[in-house]
Amino acid sequence: MRLDELNARSRDIFRQIVETYLETGEPVGSRTLARMTGLTLSPASIRNVMADLEDAGLLFAPHTSAGRIPTHSGLRMFVDGLLEVGDLTDSERRNIEAQCRVAGRRPEDVLAEATGALSGLSHCAGVVMVPKTNAPLRHMEFVSLGPGRALAVIVGEDGSVENRLVDLPLGLPPSALVQASNYLSARVVGRSFEEARALIERELGDKQAELDLLTSQVVAAGLATWVGGEDAGAQESGLIIRGWGHLLDDVQAQSDLERVRKLFDDLETKRDLARLLDLARDAEGVRIFIGAENNLFSLSGSSVIIAPVSNGQEKIIGVIGVIGPTRLNYARIIPMVDFTAKMVGRYI
Repeated sequence: MRLDELNARSRDIFRQIVETYLETGEPVGSRTLARMTGLTLSPASIRNVMADLEDAGLLFAPHTSAGRIPTHSGLRMFVDGLLEVGDLTDSERRNIEAQCRVAGRRPEDVLAEATGALSGLSHCAGVVMVPKTNAPLRHMEFVSLGPGRALAVIVGEDGSVENRLVDLPLGLPPSALVQASNYLSARVVGRSFEEARALIERELGDKQAELDLLTSQVVAAGLATWVGGEDAGAQESGLIIRGWGHLLDDVQAQSDLERVRKLFDDLETKRDLARLLDLARDAEGVRIFIGAENNLFSLSGSSVIIAPVSNGQEKIIGVIGVIGPTRLNYARIIPMVDFTAKMVGRYI
């Protein structure tokens, strides 16, 4: 059901239920709604409207009581059409900006401090992720591991080292690995991996690279291996999480505890985290994912609010946001995530 399909009475009752639930975390009953200012309906009339909203898939009863809470679809409708986004207080703005400013010049310090500030103010788990390969590179080479196998090694200017296994044509002469290594190292130095990859792919495509066929295949295999694979995104991404304990604040039942445990497992293994970067790159601002409408972290009981982080050249270099239960203070957290992302981009 779309919001414009609700009449004024249904829309008002739906909004009151969602706002009350987000504030209290408890199911909302008809008697509670009847006592609210602005509603002049009897409990019986309110119950009829609530039944219609339940039939439409916007509300459900968590147990046998008369109270209702919003479904994930209902929360999505509320956030998209009825939510009145607030603004940060001057104190909150100063807090976030100060954390970013005093963190020092190292990007990882800015990210860590900003994530901690965001977690503390939102009472959620703060999460930030940036591709490790955004850092300038120093060296890349292939190391033979035997017939048809090699190790692609990439070294960053910050001293970081990562490697991947590469499948190569059988019978490849050692000279092809040496030539491919020299070619790559000459083009990655001082560039991020994305910048180097774009340059190499353009040269290979335009036949500008002075490489024989076998060496070109080695170079292409190395690039494909680095950006491919099921866990490539997780290995290429740096993750910072602050405020794990906040995820336990609203645990009220064993099912809630199991949900949080699954979230912990997924965060620790970085499962699906690469998708956050992809989602951020496609976004012009804050993105909100509620419960079962997304597959992030393989959960159906968490909300994710993220915003892209851009550098001075307006290039998206990462993503920052919060993870928490679906019962979040969306009106307060959405502008908080947006402001933090802008501060991080400024100081990085």
